[in-house]
Amino acid sequence: MSDGAKTLFPSARPIGSLVVFSDDWGRHPSSCQHLIGQLLDRYPVLWVNTIGTRTPRFDLQTLRRVSQKLRDWSSRAAHRTAVGQSQSAGPKNLQVVSPKMWPWFGSPRNRRLNAYLLSRQLSPLIETLPKPVVAVTTLPITADLPEVLPAFRWVYYCVDDFSQWPGLDGRTLRQMDHDMIHRADTLIAVSEHLQGMIASEGRTSSLLTHGVDLEFWSTGNANSDRGEESRSPIIDGVPRASSGVSPKVVFWGVIDRRMDSPTLIQLSRKLPHGTIELIGPQQDPDPAVLALPNVMLRPAQAFAELPRIASQADVLIMPYANLPVTRAMQPLKLKEYLATGKPVVVNRLPSTDEWSDCMDVACTPDDFCGRLIQRLQTGLPDHQKLARQRLRQESWHAKAQQFETALGQISDQSSHGADRNVPRNPAPVLEF
Repeated sequence: MSDGAKTLFPSARPIGSLVVFSDDWGRHPSSCQHLIGQLLDRYPVLWVNTIGTRTPRFDLQTLRRVSQKLRDWSSRAAHRTAVGQSQSAGPKNLQVVSPKMWPWFGSPRNRRLNAYLLSRQLSPLIETLPKPVVAVTTLPITADLPEVLPAFRWVYYCVDDFSQWPGLDGRTLRQMDHDMIHRADTLIAVSEHLQGMIASEGRTSSLLTHGVDLEFWSTGNANSDRGEESRSPIIDGVPRASSGVSPKVVFWGVIDRRMDSPTLIQLSRKLPHGTIELIGPQQDPDPAVLALPNVMLRPAQAFAELPRIASQADVLIMPYANLPVTRAMQPLKLKEYLATGKPVVVNRLPSTDEWSDCMDVACTPDDFCGRLIQRLQTGLPDHQKLARQRLRQESWHAKAQQFETALGQISDQSSHGADRNVPRNPAPVLEF
């Protein structure tokens, strides 16, 4: 362990290892992956790829996801380890597994089945990890696992209110969220809104907002300033207007019903010779947005490509509607956008208030369009550039130190009690 790590919680019982339940490692760079990535030099980590929170449907998105999971489960590694352990070269101390799961959670029977399946597959692996083992989860679908897995303590890192997401089984996820909140030993929330949700359950949580990698996001503009060839194929493919002026407005992320259709429709009308790039996976977006003549829908791009895409945009936008699900969000892209050095225009949400001096914040479609057109004309104003200097205090390294301190406090609080590195219900019984 490095000297820096030793000073974070000198009085705490050292953490032996971590088991993490979250989105698939490497699929997209979530906040949990950023945090855990900063800790891999100090702790062995068992990362558990989950089935996700979306109930299977007969659509193309589900078929693709199912196909990927079947490939994971049927791989050679899966046959050797029974849980799809990744055998490819990866970060030091990281072990990635893809356990077989039942993709439904809507009934007690389904939940018991999943607890049984995961206990049978994961308990032997967890038993081999250095003790004490601290379990971290970002997903409410793990609500039954504290009762059956041999983890010392459980941390619920609450990153979203999944019960409000379009297309998800809100009632089931709200119940599992409730259960996870009450079964976790420690709760960490990424926004004050989520802290309020946890408080409504009678629990307290620590606030840990997202970080940002400033060096990574400034790469695209640095290359452009040096005149280096950094054109992105996704931008180069956009047709130019006959006048030679073709403003490029860019959004990246999931394209779904959280997008504010009136804002995008109005923006399309105000920029008849511009292009609005929406880059990312589509999850039942509004057809009215898809039909706009100058809206270009692009597939999700490699994370490493995003700084170059940003460097070739004129303005970055975050046109989310004011909905329960968006009021609970702490979008990773917000600080990423700001770190690119590009003008940013967003609709006002709780997550944007703290950074409103660093960008343009709109309250109506007309306001959004007016602010964006002004930024196309004037670029990033000096006062916003100056305000963005405080991003230097928001690094993922600093956030990981705070996260690690919370883990150390768990160990410190628990070190004088009984050894909890045993399942709370060590023999789950599959009863229907």
